This record gives sequence, structure tokens and C-alpha cells, in this order.
Amino acid sequence: MVDAPLDAIPVPRTQLIVVSGLSGSGKTVALRTLEDLDYYCVDNLPSALMPAFVSAVSQDSVAVHPRLAVGVDVRNRRQDLDRLPGILADLASSGIDYRLLFLDTRDDVLLKRYSESRRRHPLSIDGVALADAIVQERKLLRPMQAIADKVIDTSDINVHQLRRLVITEMGQKSGSMTLLFESFAYRRGVPPDADFVFDARALPNPHWNPSLRPLSGKDAVVREWLEQQPDVERFRTDVAGFLDNWLPRFESEGRSYVTICIGCTGGRHRSVYLAERLAEHCRERYRQVLSYHREME
Repeated sequence: MVDAPLDAIPVPRTQLIVVSGLSGSGKTVALRTLEDLDYYCVDNLPSALMPAFVSAVSQDSVAVHPRLAVGVDVRNRRQDLDRLPGILADLASSGIDYRLLFLDTRDDVLLKRYSESRRRHPLSIDGVALADAIVQERKLLRPMQAIADKVIDTSDINVHQLRRLVITEMGQKSGSMTLLFESFAYRRGVPPDADFVFDARALPNPHWNPSLRPLSGKDAVVREWLEQQPDVERFRTDVAGFLDNWLPRFESEGRSYVTICIGCTGGRHRSVYLAERLAEHCRERYRQVLSYHREME
């Protein structure tokens, strides 16, 4: 077989997601979620450099990366923020498919989040009060919010719900179902968005091995220890078989997102190991499979 010449291989059309919004509204969570969806992500890129970045990363015919995400916020210079609508229009004219995601949050929620995290607002300089900094930020970002393709209000949702919204609204590949395998600790409650929940508390627990206790189910020695336990392997095989039988039914009904949760006592060993192994198993069939470990975030 003769390989096709490099210039004959079609280069996928570049997709760009610009993530913006108020400081403290969840932009970092959104970018990390897009990174999990195989987007090449850059945070706080000066708007003026966006055309050069898109060209450098996406147009190389050898190392093409057609899915890009860029975080743009009030840390940009004022003149760069003012130029962003024109920059995006120019990118669209050059054949770049872009979408702008804007995250909004009520002022009272932002004040509470900053109070709890004790972080400094990027505009809280020279004695500017936090409330005044938020007002100023809204004014600076208003033009971006006005042209956004999607605005998500994060005031009353948690991190897990925001991840789901980003995946379903912005990151979904056409015609595919996204699976999220989430580990959790029962003592902190079952994730509210779970579609399936599997209880691993009856399995042998690495926590009682002093050398394994500080580690997690992602560490090689813990994985090896669990793989040597017949009940763990039987549990994994049974759950994998269940998913193989029933997930295609969900997909045939048009479901775009399914969350499979595995819980144990502490949410660090058995559930993490099983979530990772089951995700590996499902990647053989599904294009978008993510894992998330609630107690390790």
C-alpha cells in the first residue's frame, strides 16, 4: 500500500471555544472540562495574540490540533478586550468555527465565593473594594457577554453540574454519547446527577494496608493490589458486562450524556480504581469517556 502524500490528507476544520466570564464564576472548571474533551487549552491568552495562536497550533499539517479552547477574561488589557469581537470576526472569515462561552454569577454569590476562598479579585488593587471591582468587571466584560453563543449562570450550580453543562452544551461531538465515570465517598453523599450507582464498599479495602493508605486507586501499587483480589475483578467484570448490555439502549434512545458513579467508604482507593478501569473498558466502544474523582479534586 502506498501512503497518501501529506498534502493530500484532509485537515479537519478548526474549532475554537473562547471561555470568558466573571472572575470566580467557574472559568477554570470549564477549561479543564474542555481539556478532558481533548481540546488544546490556553488560559489568559492576550486577545491580540489569538490569531497567531490559532494559526500556530491548528494549521500545521503535520501536528494538526483542530480543537482549541482559550480563556479570555478581565486580566486582558482593556484595548485587547475591545478588539476581541473584531478578532473573532476575522477568524470566522478565515474558516475558523468559533463559539464564545460566557460564565455569569450573581454578585452576592461572587462575594461569598471570594470570602470563602480568600483570593484577591484581579481588579481589587489600590484599595478598590471587592464589590466595586465586581461592578467594574461586569462593565468591562459586557460587550463579550452580548456576543456570547452560550451564557451559563453558575450561581446555583455546583462544580459537577457545571462540568455536565459544558460537556453537553459546548464539548459534545456530533452523534456520540459521552460517558462520565465518577468516584465518590458515601460519607459525603451520592452525586446528585448519577444515572447509575455501584457500591464497592463490600470489596477488600487497601485503606487497611498502612503502606497503601496514603495513596489512591490511580497509583500503580494500589492497582496491582486490587487486581490480585478475586472479588474486585469479579465486581469489575460484572459491572462492565452490565454497561455493555445497557448503554447501547441509552444511546439508541438519543441520550447524549450518562454518568456512572462508583462509591466506596473514603472515595480514594476502590472507587477510583474501578472508575478508571471501567472508563478504559468503555473507551474501546465510545468516543468520549471521561473520569472524575470527586474526593481527589
